[in-house]
Amino acid sequence: MRDYFEQTLKILSDSLRGINEEDFSRLLDECEQTLKQGRKIIVSGLGKNVPICDKFVGTMLSLGLDANFLHTNSAVHGDMGMVHPGDLVIVLTKSGSTLESIYLVDVLQPKQCNLWLLTFNEKGKLCSKISKKIVVPLEHEGDMWNIMPNNSTILNLIVLQTLSMKLAQRMGISLEDFKVNHPGGAIGEQLR
Repeated sequence: MRDYFEQTLKILSDSLRGINEEDFSRLLDECEQTLKQGRKIIVSGLGKNVPICDKFVGTMLSLGLDANFLHTNSAVHGDMGMVHPGDLVIVLTKSGSTLESIYLVDVLQPKQCNLWLLTFNEKGKLCSKISKKIVVPLEHEGDMWNIMPNNSTILNLIVLQTLSMKLAQRMGISLEDFKVNHPGGAIGEQLR
């Protein structure tokens, strides 16, 4: 068990060190500008990235920061109505070449939103369609075949949670702000 934990921690650490800091800083800057202009941050994904997107949106809303989840498949069946000019949309796709994600990007581009890509494949088709991107290098998924979205989803979670924490700092979110949005549960009780 411990050897798997240690191997996983090394893979995750190497991946996080491999993220281009300038790209992440630019994403953080643009997210901050988007929120200050009264626009929202939207994350879009499908499959195993859906709960990762949900977690990010939940964290953002707890902080009082405007965020939404746009399911890649549901988007083209009417949910794209949540996307307005000036919103920032982060598309999550491991391969960067998923047909549904490519189609989504094609129909999002005329909406004048600020498109970002979070991917693990710098040669994916979306890397040529979206100029702003975070490419996470990944040595291994951590399963027997190096196929299952295992370490990639963990890394997406870490990247998005880091984004939310850094945004909260930049936006000056206080414990009082958080408290207002989280009156229930163990956290609400702790903050009373």
